[in-house]
Amino acid sequence: MKSPFHRSVLALAAIGLVAGASLASAQQQSQRTLKKYESGTKEFWTHPPDDWFLGDETEAQKGLAPPSGPPTGASDAELAALIKKIKLPSGFKIEVWASGVLAARQMAWGDKGTLFVGSFGLGNVYAITDKDGKKEVKTILKGLNMPTGLAFRDGALYVIAVDKLIKYESAEANLDKLGDGKVVYDDMPSYAAHGWKYIAVDKDGWFYIPFGPPFNIGLPPTNVSQIRRVDPKTGNAEVYALGVRNSVGGDVDPRTGKYWFTENARDWISDDLPSDKLNVINKIGEHFGYPYCHQGDLPDPKFAMGHKCSEFTPPAYNLGAHMAPLGMKFYTGDQFPAEYKNSILIAEHGSWNRHKYQGGRIVKITVGPDGKNAKQEVFASGWIEGDQGYLGRPDDIILAKDGSILVADDWAGAIYRISYSKK
Repeated sequence: MKSPFHRSVLALAAIGLVAGASLASAQQQSQRTLKKYESGTKEFWTHPPDDWFLGDETEAQKGLAPPSGPPTGASDAELAALIKKIKLPSGFKIEVWASGVLAARQMAWGDKGTLFVGSFGLGNVYAITDKDGKKEVKTILKGLNMPTGLAFRDGALYVIAVDKLIKYESAEANLDKLGDGKVVYDDMPSYAAHGWKYIAVDKDGWFYIPFGPPFNIGLPPTNVSQIRRVDPKTGNAEVYALGVRNSVGGDVDPRTGKYWFTENARDWISDDLPSDKLNVINKIGEHFGYPYCHQGDLPDPKFAMGHKCSEFTPPAYNLGAHMAPLGMKFYTGDQFPAEYKNSILIAEHGSWNRHKYQGGRIVKITVGPDGKNAKQEVFASGWIEGDQGYLGRPDDIILAKDGSILVADDWAGAIYRISYSKK
């Protein structure tokens, strides 16, 4: 069953096709009133319209809407053709590691080599194992509410499904019968809008979890637009950072123990503003600007409300407008060249609120332990053809034991492996 998000995207796509069928329809489309949303009410948060994510349209960007990927993912033949188009630095190779992982999101390794994968919209959690030399993809959980975030600790699989963090004991030994699990933390709002989450684990076993606001832009409820640090053993939690819009990726710096995270900026300003961000938390309680200030130097045209950008923590790096940076990892392996050590690899899901899409790639950020002097290079690209043609949309990265990386793609429903070999 499709989520309201996907149903609304399909409906909007159908409307666009009908509108383009004749000149009269096109004229009607151009003359319609811009969509606006009264999002500052509890009714909107708890019973949002299907297209809540659109925000208030602008004349210049009217009609833009998120595209919907193929419901059955990409075929093996399509994936074989796709990976030939991916551009990588010299010495690197990409291959399809597993297919049929529909709507694949965050990945987590089990102790015995099982790869667990969450999903967007479908409610599934997958386990990928080796069977007779091939990857077997098994759906081990169904019917959850946006189970995009996963972690594996001490033999247990943790799944976060919008408003519940659920623990499944001895997961690898019970792939066919995980049961209902145990809810270990549920102090979370229940609305799905920007409620899908991501988990990063620190050295103490606590989870960093982002809480997105239930709209594009507005004054958020006081229990969202933040990063929390949660102890899954006790259910204790602390609000760790504020002023965060939509973060669905983060990792702990192995050099300092600090939490870094990607952040998707607001939509409906322009094709080229504002920039998405890479942030680092240097002290508890920092405020990263939302909804008052974007990209460190751009006051919101409506919600700045007299605040100055200097009041807030600036980004460590501005990644560009509508890149949609999601999963990220510090590279701590030994297979890649030495200059990759401790650099950040970010999966950019790609645009929708832009006439010419960008992102749909993996970038490498080199930055010092102090969070300064960040530099970016494109590491892998080729998932976008033309102005708005997605072949795939990378959204998470995980390090494999041999030092290669795996990349999740929720559009193609696939996991890729990128490896390096000296020539």
